[in-house]
Amino acid sequence: MFDVLVIGGGFAGMWAAAAAARVRDLAGRKDVSVTLVAPGDHLVIRPRLYEENPGRMQVPLDRVLAPIGVKRLRASVTRIDTASHEVTTRDEGGRERTLAFRRLVLASGSTLRRPDLPGAELLHDVDTMEGALALEAHLNRLPEGPGRFTAVVVGASFTGLEVATELVGRLQARAAALDADPKDVRVVLVDRNHVVGESIGPGPRPTILAALDEVGVELRLGQGISAVTPTSVRLEDGTEIVAATAIWAAGMQASPLARDVLGRHDPLGRLEVDRDLRVPPVPHVFAAGDVAAAVVEPGRTAVQSCQYATQLGKHAGHNAAADLLGVPLMPFTPLPYVTCLDLGAAGAIFTTGFERTVRLSGAEGKARKRLITTQWIYPPLDDPGEILRAADPRYSRRTADSAAA
Repeated sequence: MFDVLVIGGGFAGMWAAAAAARVRDLAGRKDVSVTLVAPGDHLVIRPRLYEENPGRMQVPLDRVLAPIGVKRLRASVTRIDTASHEVTTRDEGGRERTLAFRRLVLASGSTLRRPDLPGAELLHDVDTMEGALALEAHLNRLPEGPGRFTAVVVGASFTGLEVATELVGRLQARAAALDADPKDVRVVLVDRNHVVGESIGPGPRPTILAALDEVGVELRLGQGISAVTPTSVRLEDGTEIVAATAIWAAGMQASPLARDVLGRHDPLGRLEVDRDLRVPPVPHVFAAGDVAAAVVEPGRTAVQSCQYATQLGKHAGHNAAADLLGVPLMPFTPLPYVTCLDLGAAGAIFTTGFERTVRLSGAEGKARKRLITTQWIYPPLDDPGEILRAADPRYSRRTADSAAA
């Protein structure tokens, strides 16, 4: 029997396990087990996968979990049975195992909504480490011929904007390395919406548009794509763009495991949770990160992001262990919402509030973005005291207005 079982090795899962261990230790209950199950050995720094050399964007989970006495199982969860308090796992060898639990934290993250169209398998993405590494390998062996240094990015929201603006510099560097003219680089950003960053809102849009113009990203708005080949991307209006690279960045959905849990689900497939991040129909199950539709202010739920994954994970892990041990729970109280959007050579923007008021842009925004994504979102390593201190839901290594990527 597993006392607190956490599903997921991302920011939400890792911090949920650490927070549960903290509650256990404070209660003096070393006999209570905290276990994390995930298919990989690393915390992937997902907010940075649009950058070059993505293989360095990861942290060994054991350097966070082992020092604080959290056990880790390397396997994929294939089924959750909340009625019997059991989950089914499958390891790399295909062996299945049933794990019984007393409290469960579901933090299995989100997946990219991929399109159903001819050539969809040719679309790259930066949603996972595997996807980012595949894109990196592709860019390092671009085939000769027309469109060699042309890329089409589908989706003009957070990820698509970061990919497109960063890709200009990456392709220019690649062209220079191959003794080609960097002026041959062309990046086209496509979106069905008629404005850039529809989900981001109007506040930052002028700054974003100026940045896209500065770095030279072309826009094709009001339409999607209809087909992809190794050498081209066809738009829905029939336009054919000769391009060696196509990247999909057009939407997320909650992990399919959320469907195994009885409860109400939002349009993204996330589980609706109460203030303690408990799934109401199944009180022994808590949800965190991209699978949790947690209320952050009246009428608004958390955005699927590293910012909320970290905060939700700490609260869910704390409450799962506290509920098991009979100590006070800690209702989820989010930090003020911020956004930090990288815009390649044009810098970055840092905004506050859901209206996304621009506070920093250009070089200043870039400096804040780098501070957040290269320092603040990384967990302490190897030091039990620092790891457990950081696992406190009330703890922040940053000021409230700069809490996330």
